[in-house]
Amino acid sequence: ISLLFDTFNDGTNAFLFGMNPYGVRREALISNGGSGRDNFTTSWDVKWQGETKLYDGYYVCEIAIPLTSFKFKQGETKWRFNSYRFDMQTNETSTWIKIPQNQLIYSLAFMGDMVFEKPLGKSRTPLALIPYTTGLISKDFETDASESKINFGGDAKVSIGNGMNLDVTINPDFSQVEADRQVANLTRFELFFPERRQFFLENADLFANFGYDEIRPFFSRRIGLGVPIIAGARVSGNLNRNLRLGLMDMQTDKMDETGLPSQNFAVLSLQQKVFSRSNIGLMFVNKESLDYNSLTDDLKSEYTKFNRNLGLEYNLASADNKYNGKVFMLKSFGPDSSYNGIAQGAHLAYSSRKWNWRVQQEYISENFTSEVGFVPRSNYIKLEGSVGYQFLPASDKIVSHGPKYTGFYYFDPSMNSTDYVSIVGYALNFLDRSSLSVDVFNEYVQLLAPFDPTNTGKEELAAGTRHHWNGVYISYDSRPKNLFTYNLTSRLGRYFSGGYRTNINAELGYRFQPYVSLGARLSYNNLDLPQPWYTTDFWLVGTEADITFTNKLFWNTLFQYNEQSNNFGVNSRLQWRYAPASDLFLVFNNNEQLSPLEGNLWSLTLKFTYWFNK
Repeated sequence: ISLLFDTFNDGTNAFLFGMNPYGVRREALISNGGSGRDNFTTSWDVKWQGETKLYDGYYVCEIAIPLTSFKFKQGETKWRFNSYRFDMQTNETSTWIKIPQNQLIYSLAFMGDMVFEKPLGKSRTPLALIPYTTGLISKDFETDASESKINFGGDAKVSIGNGMNLDVTINPDFSQVEADRQVANLTRFELFFPERRQFFLENADLFANFGYDEIRPFFSRRIGLGVPIIAGARVSGNLNRNLRLGLMDMQTDKMDETGLPSQNFAVLSLQQKVFSRSNIGLMFVNKESLDYNSLTDDLKSEYTKFNRNLGLEYNLASADNKYNGKVFMLKSFGPDSSYNGIAQGAHLAYSSRKWNWRVQQEYISENFTSEVGFVPRSNYIKLEGSVGYQFLPASDKIVSHGPKYTGFYYFDPSMNSTDYVSIVGYALNFLDRSSLSVDVFNEYVQLLAPFDPTNTGKEELAAGTRHHWNGVYISYDSRPKNLFTYNLTSRLGRYFSGGYRTNINAELGYRFQPYVSLGARLSYNNLDLPQPWYTTDFWLVGTEADITFTNKLFWNTLFQYNEQSNNFGVNSRLQWRYAPASDLFLVFNNNEQLSPLEGNLWSLTLKFTYWFNK
């Protein structure tokens, strides 16, 4: 059962606390009105308690959440509230406030009121200290170098008034963070991997939701990427009912072996609520190299003295959540004109029980740069659109079915077509919550730079060459009630240079209730191309085991093999939550580059954290 609290009554952000029948707890942050799955963050952590007791045919939860775990306005007389529960055996979802079928179960547009007997007083201002100590041993088998060390550091959390947080970190350590799930990459661009580090998660929407998925002026994983973070501070939360503030400053160390200078990352974000659930946002991002004057000329061309982004956006969310949209503008600044450019985008979407559609437009100039963001492509104009319809038959097997069209069209600044993908599909959703979809696609690419169609270091196709193909996607999801679940997807059709691509993916899972969950991800690609590539095929295999010994002791192990990048990795993590929000971790990592590449590095880390409340 999950409880949702919108403590500022804005329909935009909420806290979620949940427990299952065996007393396993989870907490999450919901942002952007709960309008998408990316707006549900379970990596957040806060101090609270809960216990459950099983009876014949039902269970009882008792939950104690300190008011200091929330942020709220003094004198408030009500919070918006909802609760939901999944019954996997009957495929039934129960909610306290009715949510339309076309909306996500945690949509914040549909909530009731939790009314207090008297106005809330001023929350006491707690101080939380979260020190850590780690012991690490590691070995690099390529250089035969071994290392053992002990580290100390920690975080501090201070409440500022009733709506703001001050988070401070010194010498942070993220050794317990889950490993990224590898994917096969046959695109021409960088892949996106989500942020999992605890320090960056609370109120993360203030920093991470500006722009679009591929036009992000700020991406926190750019900070501390292969370089130690010395310290950082962040102030975030509600200044009042309608105005939110995010301010972050992080300092990284220099790397003598590569010449990377010490760098400072500063971010300012403001969000003003307008109308019922919409808002206007302002963001400023600054990356500065502090010891830039000491760099040699060749390093000055590699490491920029500074890079800045300034942006303004309007986010639309209607009261009933049928309409949502966005319009934004970004301007980048750098040491010379080659860094100065603009990015702009806008969209409007509609969703009802039967109809849904979306139109979107993007533009990025050639000189737009966002070194702290995620912008894998520049110098283009993009038009995007989709429309779908759902039939709702009176059937004891099918809940809904219907067609959908989606199109992505890219142009250069002179409106010459460079890429497009047109997809026409049909989907069926069954009463047991399984689903089947079939999509036919037509794709065109004009290469703007040389590209190896196998992404394995072979010969490259020349820039300017044109390629056109079509094919089909097929996907099936099994019913989640089963102990054995699976998802099967396949992509069949033509490929670059008149070739063929066969792609088969499978995600398999089995649960030994309530203690063990096993999973496997399999991906196979076969590329049948003319010379000099001929036939290239590769596998990606990932297996994962989650073992819950008790509601406070967990063990997760992930094995991954990526034949495309010749990499094998193991990440194994034992976690003991011996006190609320306090943990002991034992983490083993092994990363091996397989032939013809070389490299084998393993490490074992013991980490101890404790949450002190003052």
